Order: sequence, then structure tokens, then C-alpha cells
Amino acid sequence: MIPFNVPARTGLEEGYISDVLGRNKLCGDGYFGKKCENWFETHLDIPKSLFTPSCTAALELAAILINIKPGDEVIMPSYTFVSTANAFVLRGAKIVFVDIRPDTMNIDERLIEGAVTSKTRAIVPVHYAGVGCEMDVIMDIANRHELYVIEDAAQGMMSSYKGRALGTIGHLGAFSFHETKNYTSGGEGGLLIINDKQFVSRAEVIREKGTNRSQFFRGMVDKYQWVDVGSSYLPSELQSAYLWGQLECAEEINDARLSLWSYYYKNLKMLERSGRIELPNIPESCIHNAHMFYLKTSGLDERTALLEHLKNEDILGAFHYVPLHTAKAGLQFGKLHGGDNFTTRESEKLVRLPLWYGLERGQQQKVINAIFGFYK
Repeated sequence: MIPFNVPARTGLEEGYISDVLGRNKLCGDGYFGKKCENWFETHLDIPKSLFTPSCTAALELAAILINIKPGDEVIMPSYTFVSTANAFVLRGAKIVFVDIRPDTMNIDERLIEGAVTSKTRAIVPVHYAGVGCEMDVIMDIANRHELYVIEDAAQGMMSSYKGRALGTIGHLGAFSFHETKNYTSGGEGGLLIINDKQFVSRAEVIREKGTNRSQFFRGMVDKYQWVDVGSSYLPSELQSAYLWGQLECAEEINDARLSLWSYYYKNLKMLERSGRIELPNIPESCIHNAHMFYLKTSGLDERTALLEHLKNEDILGAFHYVPLHTAKAGLQFGKLHGGDNFTTRESEKLVRLPLWYGLERGQQQKVINAIFGFYK
């Protein structure tokens, strides 16, 4: 069986985890935690990064930082993972969903301004498949309406928009290191990117259960105490050590994934030319990270049949999100602004193919042959 995903592993992780055990410090913000955060701050050229237990935690932290309150509205696409919305719903916000662009599966930037009201507090663009949203337009809308922009860059590590790393353009950004992502911290993990320096001090407090513990350890206060709202958004040092084993090979992993992505694209192009499938579109303004390779079928029935065919060939493909505005909780906590012209239709076409660091060419060719066999 060719699995859909295998968590990235470089061979360095075990040694670093043993190092952690030898240091007798398992809680967060240790030696490897600081190394990881310094790596992000250097490579992304940002004021501050905070490693978190998950991208969900990073988004929740961001929602607290911008003081989301009951009655506020937050604009985002419906085609995203539930955490994108949940982080703000937990603070009492109403989610305003807008349609996506069929070419990138990202939020349609042309529809955002029409969804802005006096209650709107933030825009949350989601960089699907590591392909950047039209951030120039989104930032212009946010600046004119005095809104915050929180980038959900869960899939976007090593991707960029017009030369700027995804997650570093808005006021805040969030990354994921779940085992399905290009880089993992041992199964779960996330990162909050702070681009607006006004949030740095308070973010540290919220992340440490609402205490000024970080300031205490830096000698800035003589004792630490409860000073703000907060929660436990600190990952273990074991997660940091695993991630450091990946970051040391970040370019190697990225290059390998791009090679796999390009091989799929080159070898499936014939099916697109014949009108049987659609392949991903990468705008000229974007550099992607090969987070996923997907193709689009003619519709739901064909997608179901293709996935079943792949399964019969011992290949696990996958589809992705059920649009949030159609879900039970989405109907309760959100609303769709404008029509659903593309979100549901395009989501029902999409098939994700196996892609991971270490996927062998023979395995990949088997996937390609199976797809051609289906369309024959």
C-alpha cells in the first residue's frame, strides 16, 4: 500500500531527542525551543516567533492578541480547516465566509471588501497548498478599514508571495508542524509569527498561562504572577528537538518535495491537455513549497470513483475540506456572504495524491500509471 502521507524524518531527530533527555528539561522554551525560534526569526526576517503545541493554538493566541470579543466579525474562506474558524468562535466572533477562487482555491480577494461591516475586526486569508493569497489587495483593504490580518499559513512554510515569506505579511501569522506538513515537530506543533512589535510582550504572557514568567526568567521582574488572560500554549522540548532535526535539512526537504511535485505535474499534463483533469495553478507572484499535489476531476461522482480506483491499486489518495459554511457548526457560528459559486463545486472535484519527503520515484510512477489507467 502506498500511503497518502509519511511524516518527514531526516535521521537527526533521535539524537536531538536523546540530548533533551540528557539535559533533564522536558518543558518548553529550552535549548532546542530557542534554537527553533531563532531559526524562524532569522530565515523569515521577523521581530518574534513563538513555538506552540499546534497551529490551532497559534490561531487561538492570535485571536486573544487582537482582542476578539462577542459580536465581532471575522472574514475568511469557507474552504479551510475548522481551526481557522474555531479560534475566533471561541472568543465569541461571528465568522463571515466568502467564496474562493477556482484557480488557487484561495479566498477571492475581490469579494472581501463587500463583506466588511462596522463589526468586522479581522481578515484571515488561508494560503491553500502553500500558494499565497493576493496579499497586496488584502492588506490594502485591511489598512483602509483598520482591520487586522492574520495569515493562516499552516501549509505555507518555505513559500512566498512577491518575495515575502507567507505568514510575514499580515499583522500575525500561523504555521503548522502537524505530521502531514512539510516539516513536523513529532506529530503536532505550530508557530505564531509576530510581525507587529506591539504584540510581542503580551503574546509571551498569554502563551505562559497569562503570567509574566518569561520576563521573570530574563530578570525583568523579581517574581512572576498572573497579569492577563492566557492558556497553556507552550510545547514540550521534545517537540522542539524533533523539529530542529528537520530545520537543519529544511532546504533539502523543500527541494525533494518540489522535485516530486514537478514530476507529477509533468507526467499528468497530458491528461489536462486532453480535458480530463485540471492541475494546480501557481500564480507568477508566488513561489510554492510543494505542500501537496492535487488534481481536479469533473465532479463528485468522478472523484469518488477515482479514489476507489486508487484504493484498489493499493494507493491512498484523499480529498480535503467539506466547506465550513455547510457544516452544522458553520451554520450556527458563521454566515456566507454572497454566493457559493466555487467553494462547494471545486472542493468536490479535488483529489490529493501521495506526496512526502522520501516518496520513491517508483511509488510515484505507480500512482501516475493508476491515474492513466482510470482515465483510459
